[in-house]
Amino acid sequence: MLDGIVLEKNAVPSASIVTDVFEKTARAMAEQWGVPTYKFLMMAHPIANLTEEELDRRAREIAPEVVKLILQGQA
Repeated sequence: MLDGIVLEKNAVPSASIVTDVFEKTARAMAEQWGVPTYKFLMMAHPIANLTEEELDRRAREIAPEVVKLILQGQA
């Protein structure tokens, strides 16, 4: 999340992804870093115990949202 915020502050398009249990933390981080409206993506938690195939499926599912966020930007 912080990497995405820093990249965006330096005019580098990015898309941060957090798992849903970290939504409050992500919003607090954005607030703390001065971008309370920072847009990020969420996926279901957990991911650490997923198989490679399951993780690939989740990545394919969220990829269109990543592209959309990068192309639309934070504005």
